[in-house]
Amino acid sequence: MSDVNSSSNFIKHIVKKDLAEGTYNHVVTRFPPEPNGYLHIGHAKSIVLNFELADEFDGTTNLRFDDTNPLKEDQEYIDAIKEDIAWLGYEWENLCYASNYFEEMYEQAKKLIRQDDAYVDDLNQDEIRNMRGTFEEPGQESPHRNRSVEENLKLFEEMKDGKYGNGEKVLRAKIDMASPNINMRDPVMYRISHATHHHTGDTWCIYPMYTYAHPMEDVIEGVTHSICTLEFQDQRPFYDWVVAHADHPAKPKQIEFARLNLTNTVMSKRKLKQLVDESYVDGWDDPRMPTISGLRRRGFTPESIKQFCREIGVAKADNLVDFRMLEHFVREDLKMDAPRTMSVLKPLKVVITNYPEGQVEWLDADVNPENPEMGTRKIPFSREIYIEQEDFMEDPPKKYFRLFPGNEVRLKHAYFIKCNDFVKDDDGNVVELHCTYDPETKSGSGFEGRKVKGTLHFVEATKAVPAEFRLYDSLIDDEKSGDDFLEAVNPDSLEVTHGFVEENMKHVFSQDKFQFFRHGYFNVDSKDSRKDHLVFNRIVSLKSSFKL
Repeated sequence: MSDVNSSSNFIKHIVKKDLAEGTYNHVVTRFPPEPNGYLHIGHAKSIVLNFELADEFDGTTNLRFDDTNPLKEDQEYIDAIKEDIAWLGYEWENLCYASNYFEEMYEQAKKLIRQDDAYVDDLNQDEIRNMRGTFEEPGQESPHRNRSVEENLKLFEEMKDGKYGNGEKVLRAKIDMASPNINMRDPVMYRISHATHHHTGDTWCIYPMYTYAHPMEDVIEGVTHSICTLEFQDQRPFYDWVVAHADHPAKPKQIEFARLNLTNTVMSKRKLKQLVDESYVDGWDDPRMPTISGLRRRGFTPESIKQFCREIGVAKADNLVDFRMLEHFVREDLKMDAPRTMSVLKPLKVVITNYPEGQVEWLDADVNPENPEMGTRKIPFSREIYIEQEDFMEDPPKKYFRLFPGNEVRLKHAYFIKCNDFVKDDDGNVVELHCTYDPETKSGSGFEGRKVKGTLHFVEATKAVPAEFRLYDSLIDDEKSGDDFLEAVNPDSLEVTHGFVEENMKHVFSQDKFQFFRHGYFNVDSKDSRKDHLVFNRIVSLKSSFKL
């Protein structure tokens, strides 16, 4: 359950006060995504806030698709959004679409015309923008502002009937062209768009603007607290204007909070779509993306995302959150449940020359030393093993405690081995080590005859399972951010290596999660991994300098 009792959640205190004063008797919130892209971690913050706030006060939450722009919307996005919310563990009370209310919105717009609160304008988008004025100067009234009610009704109905082309006419609210709030200077309510809608087909060729549709949807659904991000704060007077003019007893309240901003990340659906469309990433679910589907594919858990959203709180001022904070919560969530195992990402072969040829020994290892209830596993050991290339140096610096000629180390769960010789290829690269082992030093035997300073992980060679490993870095480099965000795309955000995992990993399934000794937490890729070609995504490294 959430920590919505946090003092940092000012919205919770507003809701509590409204209930105590009888302003509302039953809390209704809504999560209103536009189906023009996939959800990202910023949307997760809103999901957690809306669903858990309503849950705390025994209220309800609607999932509503604000599908008012058929040119950018797609059923693919609707399906993905529903999947993401369900994966996070939330259930919506009602599944709603703005398009379900098009007729009611249209009738409400005609009522505004009859009250002389709205008019049809022939100005195009640029002309309207140029006549809006500035923060210091009032706007100019359209020459069509004083059309008669009868003419406006006729023109609006003709717009609906398809008589005019895209951009020829709009419906505007008649409010105040001298208002200090530019958003109240006769905002556009309807525009013409001859486009097939995913839900209504070709029934409509006029579509409500979001700023008009949003409050109308809230009114129709009986929403009590319409929670938005800060960019809608200046739109609140128009929201309240629409609510006040609506023929409906429901009077929702709009409340704004600071959106989530993360370091080394873009949080704009438009920019994320550009990364997808221009093939900077492998789709919306690329594990480098901050989308919920990308985080899921990478291996983040629902609970880690929800705990992160709860911890950052709800504030009025924009702030920048370190991405490492999100990584902290997935480590915390996985450390007790993720099985420990060993993998070699960049293998170097080791031949233990004094170990019997053809013999395979099975050693005991903990599944998770932090959770003894998970038991033990068996790992093979033989004459040939793989270690990491970085765990050997021919001429090491001081305080290098791994393998080098003449040095002895411990193999995790196994024995001490000592490097005696090595083999190079024609290019001078070390490709094989020759070592000896001491049978008296077996892990768990109690041997204390001598100490070694280094412990290396390994994978036994004859039963090793080949695997691909994908290591991720930040997709965006904040230090390179400029006018064009694409210039800040990190060309080294993905490193792919090929190595081996333990024999007991050959039957893993999509989305299985493990801690690979020394390397971090990994997840079986849900798109590319197959039984004959395992692919592991690194979720996070084992440690971080971030402090909560």
